[in-house]
Amino acid sequence: MADTTERTTTASEPAPRATANRSTTPGSDAFRDYIGHGWAERHDVVPPARPQARFAAERRARLSEAFPGKRLVIPAGALKQRSNDTDYPYRAHSAFSYLTGWASDAEPGAFLVLEPSDAGHDATLYFRERAGRDSDEFYANPEIGEFWIGARPSLAQVAGDLALATQGIAAFASVGFDTDTLVLREADGSLPGGAGETADDELARVLSEMRLVKDSFEIAEMREAVAATARGFDDVIADLGRSSGHHRGERLVEGVFNTRARLDGNTVGYDTIAASGPHACILHWTRNDGPVLPGDLILLDAGVEVDSLYTADITRTLPIDGVFSPVQRRVYEAVREAADAAFAIVKPGIRFREIHQAAMAVIARRTAEWGLLPVSAEEALEADNQQHRRYMVHGTSHHLGIDVHDCAKARRELYLDGVLEPGMVFTIEPGLYFQPDDLTVPEAFRGIGVRIEDDILVTADGAENLSIAIPRTADDVEAWIARLRP
Repeated sequence: MADTTERTTTASEPAPRATANRSTTPGSDAFRDYIGHGWAERHDVVPPARPQARFAAERRARLSEAFPGKRLVIPAGALKQRSNDTDYPYRAHSAFSYLTGWASDAEPGAFLVLEPSDAGHDATLYFRERAGRDSDEFYANPEIGEFWIGARPSLAQVAGDLALATQGIAAFASVGFDTDTLVLREADGSLPGGAGETADDELARVLSEMRLVKDSFEIAEMREAVAATARGFDDVIADLGRSSGHHRGERLVEGVFNTRARLDGNTVGYDTIAASGPHACILHWTRNDGPVLPGDLILLDAGVEVDSLYTADITRTLPIDGVFSPVQRRVYEAVREAADAAFAIVKPGIRFREIHQAAMAVIARRTAEWGLLPVSAEEALEADNQQHRRYMVHGTSHHLGIDVHDCAKARRELYLDGVLEPGMVFTIEPGLYFQPDDLTVPEAFRGIGVRIEDDILVTADGAENLSIAIPRTADDVEAWIARLRP
């Protein structure tokens, strides 16, 4: 184990923050001598390789084939400051976790380097190894000291766990950043030059496109995330009585779901949207500080991120007092009809954009039937019109995986215009949103927002709704609430 008594910093590691106005650990020679001795011998147990290690190795091999002769640097990313000497909870960059299998337990400031070799690439993981108990970092460094953050793994333990060669962070200084080096800069923009922006962008693009089709490990993790999310929705319904009795009931809804996310996973996959009443018309309402009132609907858009960092993304819209009003039911069932129409066409060989088109055909037809459009449904669907989109301005689907909006750097021809393949996972999430001040709709519609979102897996001959067990029809939602709410 390297002696890290003298603290060093790398290009990606910020200098320690000033703590002059906080109480500090003693600095006397007598204290340092005393605290450095008298510890029981530590016996490191090297674990067997975790299940995702094999899959991560296969992904690295695919990446290697895409960049022969190029050095590839994939940072995990550093801690991000929240305020003063307080950091946000750490989450490694998704591409780093995808290629290493190091997920919720990853160490900040690590780097994966793929070094060109005759066989393709040799992979090495560099990270800041734990400080010895004879160093002051052990007790005095709040970023990595075990007195502050608990036990940290050794180089040997991580090497066994990930089936990946490891080196201490000091050795990262010897990695070259010449014109044959590509860097995933969105994870760490402070690294030296390398091949240039165009080449770095290509690396990010290839990594996004690799994730368009999920392997069997990823699909299993997505199932776990959906199952945990379903339990979180159950928890929210069971607590609706308490939530509807508080002037900031949306916060209670958010807290109940987030509790499930921490119990059954790593955290939430994104900020929970607990949008009650007219807040449901605000697409990304995450302030969650409003009341949850009987007679209103609450739109809950939430997902559990499991420890592997894969997340669900599910929305259900619930009548707070357990029963839809006639207008609420009409809007809700129109949205469900759109979702069902989109799901019905999903199979290998169709284009991703067709899913949205199928949902929009229903949205246009229903809003025209209700007299909300100045033209017919057929006219509204023409590219130069789109009046029905006033009531649903967002898209119907996005890819899902280790990021909630996965594969974001993929080329348009492989994403929006891409052809579906078995193993793709994405959402179907149509909605209707009638703003409270929208004079184009009858007063009874104003302030109603409905979205239904499910997570869809493309199979060899069609599709599977991974979240189908979470009630979807208006009747089933009412029965669900009646069953769980005290």
